[in-house]
Amino acid sequence: MSEVKNILLVGVGGQGTILASKILTSGLMKAGYDVKMSEVHGMSQRGGSVSTQVRYGDKVYSPIVGRGSADVIVAFEKMEALRWLDHLKIGGKMVVNDFQINPLSVNLGQAEYPEGVLEELGKFCEVQAFKAAEIAKELGNPKAMNVVLLGALVKSIGGLDDIDWDAEVEANVKPKFAELNKKAFHAGYEL
Repeated sequence: MSEVKNILLVGVGGQGTILASKILTSGLMKAGYDVKMSEVHGMSQRGGSVSTQVRYGDKVYSPIVGRGSADVIVAFEKMEALRWLDHLKIGGKMVVNDFQINPLSVNLGQAEYPEGVLEELGKFCEVQAFKAAEIAKELGNPKAMNVVLLGALVKSIGGLDDIDWDAEVEANVKPKFAELNKKAFHAGYEL
């Protein structure tokens, strides 16, 4: 692979965006790619926006995914997908968790959560949307939605089947959650 791939993972604090990015980065590094990762926490502990940028290829010089250059955006919350849409390149894909977290302005009655987010996104790019939290809940814990989304991301990127993702999940989560998270990864991959 000579081309650098750009991936942006976006969500709200507490959704596991950074853990998913770390598993992805670890797997890519073990596969021999040059990988750069950058994370922005912002007000993540207060329910604010979180973004992680992962770039990989033969040689990567910067961790920053600029506007209009992301090959894939994984949105852990659907309004975050809208917020980051301008970073997606023409022909890029979005993997979107059909999940809503009301921002403070909506909770205070100062704004309304936008309707038709997924339909709007579909006007601009290919969108793979599903309810990752419900899938994770069926597996035993809705918090594993981040790893469901990671599995879907890996499948949508393609060409990463030779990486031992089960080993990467085990290496990055607490042992008591390893089996659940491996199931979550495979559930997302099969979507």
